[in-house]
Amino acid sequence: MFHPAIQPSFQDNVDFENAERGLIASLDTCLVRNKDGQMVWNNEDYNFLQGDCPSTVNPKLWRQGQLTRKQGLFEVTNGVYQVRGFDISNMTLVEGKTGVIVLDVLASTECAAAALELYRSHRGNRSVKAVIYSHSHYDHFGGAQGVLSEANENQHEVPIIAPAGFMDAVLKENIVAGPAMRRRAVFMFGGSLPIGPKAHVGCGLGMAASSGTTIVVPPNDTIDATGDERIIDGVRLVFQMVPETEAPCEINVFFPDQRAVYIAECATHTMHNVITLRGAQVRDAKKWSKHLDETLDLYGYDSDVILSGHHWPTWGHENIVKFISDQRDLYGYMHDQTVRLMNQGMSGIEIAEQLQLPPSLQQEWYASGYYGCLSQNVKGIYQRYMTWFDGNPANIWKHPPKEEGKRYVDCMGGVQAVLEKAKDFADKGDLRFAATLLDHVVAAEPSNEQGQQQLAGVYEQLGFGAENAVWRNFYLTAAQELGSKSKGAPQSVVAINPRSDVEDWFDALSLQIDGPKASNMSVQTIVINIPDEQTTWILTLRNGALTYRSKAFGTAQSSDSADFTVTISKSEVYNMIAKGNLDAVKETGKGKIETVVNLLNLCNIV
Repeated sequence: MFHPAIQPSFQDNVDFENAERGLIASLDTCLVRNKDGQMVWNNEDYNFLQGDCPSTVNPKLWRQGQLTRKQGLFEVTNGVYQVRGFDISNMTLVEGKTGVIVLDVLASTECAAAALELYRSHRGNRSVKAVIYSHSHYDHFGGAQGVLSEANENQHEVPIIAPAGFMDAVLKENIVAGPAMRRRAVFMFGGSLPIGPKAHVGCGLGMAASSGTTIVVPPNDTIDATGDERIIDGVRLVFQMVPETEAPCEINVFFPDQRAVYIAECATHTMHNVITLRGAQVRDAKKWSKHLDETLDLYGYDSDVILSGHHWPTWGHENIVKFISDQRDLYGYMHDQTVRLMNQGMSGIEIAEQLQLPPSLQQEWYASGYYGCLSQNVKGIYQRYMTWFDGNPANIWKHPPKEEGKRYVDCMGGVQAVLEKAKDFADKGDLRFAATLLDHVVAAEPSNEQGQQQLAGVYEQLGFGAENAVWRNFYLTAAQELGSKSKGAPQSVVAINPRSDVEDWFDALSLQIDGPKASNMSVQTIVINIPDEQTTWILTLRNGALTYRSKAFGTAQSSDSADFTVTISKSEVYNMIAKGNLDAVKETGKGKIETVVNLLNLCNIV
């Protein structure tokens, strides 16, 4: 873990003052349950953070946990409120003439409803006049139904505003690589860890994500360009497009009359991720820096407060300018210095070991790496330009971990010799290399209990010392899994959202095809007519790949040239793909129904 020579001052209590400023009310017990009485959020689990920092947690991360666990309804400025501590993210509410505009709606329906209820209990039963999604991460849109169900009798009349490309970004991240990302996310967010000072102490960005019901409610109003404006319930909103920063599509929102800027997740009280350990496309740190500079120029000098989808606001003109400027410089410095050293011939790992932030940034709490971190981000920037390859030809065609592990163990004189060497390195404090040696042992001999135990112990020590919550969660979850008799099987089924388009469903279907098995099959064609969509889809399975195209309704090839033709509604297409329900297909289909059955079998659906 990167340890800067300069640390922020623990005597600086401004963050604690700001995190409590404007508190109207907090819950005696911050618990949220679903309709079946199951707990989906329990902020009380983190009450232990009120005590002194133990030896099992990095003091800086402990401090961050103390700040992010604070919950309640807060007045940010006149007419602007936040509910914090009800999920990993914040809900922001801006009052209009008769109702309220909701910015970002938490991760789950249940938590969003609870947050809105807390607001209304102190500010009156204001109706929801609009919902705004700042970006395409689920902890900012997943709870929409908890707000919209209480909006009014016809929620379809409520503007749901999002940046251009929102649904495409949501679907790509949650469908294309969804199963692999969800597996990694368990490690990244520590979802299987017990909560406490020896295990889960938060995520750096918040305590944890709630486990309630997440539903994608598509937007019905799109922001296409910086400077786009809306007037909703008498409130003027000015939008800034900030794509390829913290998310593929993202917007900031300026409220001129309230002199407040909502900066989404482009600037929070931690260094953010240019690349995440759960997986995602590498973000553009250079564009991130440029967008922050634009935010400063457009709104920074006309704002009295800056607030975001995580953490607490920053008040005061000078403080705002410094905060945005420092964050701008943070991402710009990381990018430019990584590229400079890369162009001198250094690899990403080498740069990550060498590069440090300027002293002026090292001493700022909000530039510390509780969620993203410098080492990780440098490697991400390198990856964006240079791919996975570090330029060393020895690494072009390496053995997979198990085969490589066998050879390393053999070279060092066998498993026992490696275990002894690893213990020596661990005893000397070189936990990083001890983990490397032990990883070779476990890769070579997965059932070696001594190797598993030693590696789990090393991971535990690395986790206890980590400033970064994500690194801590990854290390401790890996230690937990090594000590478990039954490992969690990787999830392989791609989620299919009933609210998505038909093409998105076919995208998901194609990603589940067992290619090697399908490649031995003859060419198969299915025609699906969908009257309520007025489209006809032609699906072709050939060479192990499923392709699909749409035509105007009724203009596709006839059943004579297709193996199977069927006319069904959009909902019946969903039932077929998502649930394997073929009742409607059998009623109206013509041709070889086994063609459809074979396709679904190749996707492990039936």
